[in-house]
Amino acid sequence: MLRDLAERPFVIGHRGASGYRPEHTEAAYLMAFALGADAIEPDLVATRDGVLVLRHENEISGTTDVASRSEFASRRTTREVDGRALTGWFTEDFTWAELATLRATERLGGVRPHSASFDGRYPILRFRDLLGLLDAATDESRRIIRLVAEFKHATHFAALGLPVEELFAAELSAAGWGRGDDRLVSESFEPGLLDRLVLAGVRGTRVLLVEDRGAPFDLVASDGSAAKRYDAFVSERGLLELGGIVHGVSVGKGRLVGDRPDRASATATDAAPARRARPDAALRGSDLVDAAHAAGLAVYTWTLRPENRFLAPEFRRGASRSAWGDWLGEFTRIMDTGVDGVFVDHPDLGLEARRAYFESEYLP
Repeated sequence: MLRDLAERPFVIGHRGASGYRPEHTEAAYLMAFALGADAIEPDLVATRDGVLVLRHENEISGTTDVASRSEFASRRTTREVDGRALTGWFTEDFTWAELATLRATERLGGVRPHSASFDGRYPILRFRDLLGLLDAATDESRRIIRLVAEFKHATHFAALGLPVEELFAAELSAAGWGRGDDRLVSESFEPGLLDRLVLAGVRGTRVLLVEDRGAPFDLVASDGSAAKRYDAFVSERGLLELGGIVHGVSVGKGRLVGDRPDRASATATDAAPARRARPDAALRGSDLVDAAHAAGLAVYTWTLRPENRFLAPEFRRGASRSAWGDWLGEFTRIMDTGVDGVFVDHPDLGLEARRAYFESEYLP
């Protein structure tokens, strides 16, 4: 019998323990399991021969040693991905056998030189490899470890004849996961992909990822300038419309941090009545979380990192962008909005922040 030891908010290892080892490597995921992450989050892209692999993007020059491999020099090209011209090497131009010869590199080497010292040591993983690692970690720990699968550029891959939802369903079945269960969360910036997962028979929780600006590319492709923008999805009206269609939303932490909830300090006598936002206005902070919960939706946020470069200004300490600032202050501020899950590069820091939060003044 597996134990579900996770508390809210869930602490989700973002691409493994990607603050300590190059992201999406076996070492990063094994460290996330060892540090006690409640869940791990892989990004999924496809190869030319229809294998799902774990990479931040389908353009892989920033996360592998492909640029130094003379045998692949001719694969460098410029391609439009989700409306943007990108130059580099793309997973869809490689077979899995070719990608398996590459080695991972640290994407944020200027900020994380320790992690960059592991460049070249680890191969790329397939999604099926990660499922094997997750099953082994679950058996060893006897606890439920959730999987949060993020689909990248689904419209782009569909146009190439690589329907990622079908590839995903097949991989789950082949790994003995059926087509998903309560451990599985699927997330995408494209709402159409979440709909297609249902049609493919994939079970589990579905979450819409919400960028800070712009509109989902699948809607841009179909509706042009009339496409529904991300801000509209996190308005009161938008969240109510999402209720019953998906199970949650996942927002960049910029939509939450900076909003200081009054729930810990205000009283019925000294709190001024809040001005009600327009139902079509994008919400922020605890207002967003409360409205989502009222619509029956969970809220997740990304990505919590301790370095000054990634912290909100008030939490930075010193002049070095790579130095750690008041990460605990920012992490607990975000948790105080009532968010249901946080994506972190350092799972141990996320767990420490959760402990500190529940021991803090915010505890009712």
